[in-house]
Amino acid sequence: MDSESGSVIAGGFSETQAAALTGVSLRQLRLWARSDFYSPAINPLRNRAFPAILYDFRDLVCLKVIGQLRNRHRISMTELRRVRDRLSESGPHLWATTTLYVLGRKVVFDNPQTGRREEVTSRQQVLEIPLRLVSGELETAAHAMRQRDPATIGQIARKRGVLNARPVISGTRILVDTVRAYTEDGYSQDEIIREFPSLHPKDISAVRHYKESA
Repeated sequence: MDSESGSVIAGGFSETQAAALTGVSLRQLRLWARSDFYSPAINPLRNRAFPAILYDFRDLVCLKVIGQLRNRHRISMTELRRVRDRLSESGPHLWATTTLYVLGRKVVFDNPQTGRREEVTSRQQVLEIPLRLVSGELETAAHAMRQRDPATIGQIARKRGVLNARPVISGTRILVDTVRAYTEDGYSQDEIIREFPSLHPKDISAVRHYKESA
């Protein structure tokens, strides 16, 4: 069956299946294939014997990793291309076999050659700060951050001159769209609050029920 039907062809996965399994959009898959950022196992641009693009399982694992780096962690395509080029030095499918970390907008890995955690592109060592040294300080700061006017909890506000009048959680500068994106990505209420300590469960509920007026 053809790729438009979404069926597996010759042991491969169609574009539609790859998008559904990896969370990478069809637009991204096609753009990455055309620009040669990520070429699937069977690509009609390279192999005219096959009429459709097909991904193998290792492709899916790689795409899942790349998709999370790009779509969840907002790593730039420039940085991802550099990471790809660095990883390709050690062989194919390194996206799938290398444990990667995110530091700011940079990708970090455990370099087996040096035994150190380094930025992939610059190979600069990443300073690892013992968490016990900062945990007490961070807990205090997080507690202070949570202190809001009780009247603002669970409320949505839009103010002229504040973030272009886009809806925010009242008493904060956290956009409703930001929290909504986390919920759509599958983050639980507790996980979102860990990311934004000033939020309250009622704020998350307010976002889920909020509908912008036309």
